[in-house]
Amino acid sequence: MLAATPIGRVADAPPRLAEELATADVVAAEDTRRLKRLTTDLGVTVTGRVISYFEGNESGRTPQLLEALLAGERVLLVTDAGMPSVSDPGYRLVAAAVAHDVPVTAVPGPSAVLTALAVSGLPVDRFCFEGFLPRKAGERSRRLAALAAEERTMVFFEAPHRTEAALAAMAEALGDDRPAAVCRELTKTHEEVRRGPLGELVAWAAEGVRGEVTIVVAGADPSAEIAADPESLKAAVAALEADGVRRKDAIAEVAQRAGVPKREVYNLVHGAGGMA
Repeated sequence: MLAATPIGRVADAPPRLAEELATADVVAAEDTRRLKRLTTDLGVTVTGRVISYFEGNESGRTPQLLEALLAGERVLLVTDAGMPSVSDPGYRLVAAAVAHDVPVTAVPGPSAVLTALAVSGLPVDRFCFEGFLPRKAGERSRRLAALAAEERTMVFFEAPHRTEAALAAMAEALGDDRPAAVCRELTKTHEEVRRGPLGELVAWAAEGVRGEVTIVVAGADPSAEIAADPESLKAAVAALEADGVRRKDAIAEVAQRAGVPKREVYNLVHGAGGMA
């Protein structure tokens, strides 16, 4: 069972969390010290075995936890904050359990992704979660270039010391005027949500950012023109295909919006040159 834990205030813990922590045969925790603080705050005594389960040992510990599940034991997985497997350990265990027909369920609860999306003031009808951007500048720029034509609202996690660089890269790839929101310390005492164009948020972040950070960025305007450079054209086609548009139709739409011949876009997508 996956169990969501508070992203800030312990009072936000789902009522079932205490019960599951107290009755599980095995509690797998991303950080056993944080688990101890959480159970103390909740007034819970863990009676089952407690083992660490974090990024560094996730691969090695998954078979051990799967063995416990196959033996009929009740395994509870918790991470430091939010829902396990969402940019946290958990996916490998879920995949292994599903592959062996072991039932998987969850204790729903706090989520930084949904909380930030809800308070951002940006469209929430369609969104995608992009997790953490690459740390290296080149890889980060390429990832963002591929998202330039993404029409859904995008949610990112970021470390506070990399927030300014991430926002600057977003502004360069998506435009200074792209609406966004930086959500800091969600649900905590010093919660802050800064909304505005990416260019303004870069200037704000230059003064320093502290705490847990979630960035929400508006999707591309579907009626806006697309830059006629090769990377933008290919990214726009890829984004439309990801939304279920046939490649032929995606190429035609991108060509029209960019004001270039369809053959040019076709050649780029199929690696046949173009844009001479």
